[in-house]
Amino acid sequence: MGRRILNEALRKMVNAERRGKATVDLQPISGVLSSFLQIMKDRGYVRNFQVFDPHRVGKITVELQGRIKDCGAVMFRQDIKARQIEEYRIRTLPTRQWGYVVITTPDGILDHEEALKRNVGGQVVGYFH
Repeated sequence: MGRRILNEALRKMVNAERRGKATVDLQPISGVLSSFLQIMKDRGYVRNFQVFDPHRVGKITVELQGRIKDCGAVMFRQDIKARQIEEYRIRTLPTRQWGYVVITTPDGILDHEEALKRNVGGQVVGYFH
């Protein structure tokens, strides 16, 4: 259920970016989605986002920056070890210079660079570039 929500939200963001929109409203929301957006904000792909009424269906308003070319959720569970992260990143992302793979780990939801620093593996949630 959560991966479907994440995939729909990421598709809405990509479509809004392609149409040149400044903001996009995402609904319904999940904790994984807000963590994913926080990573995107930290890496400079999203300006800001606000969560409204997180206890019910909720809504997130995202201020886009114009840097997202593509992003998506991996719909099937794929376990990945720490030593396999770089190989998976090369296979998934179009280039080595930009883009991130988001992984859920025992330390929380991290991008691939942070997971490599901490030497932890987990399940691939999605990617963005």
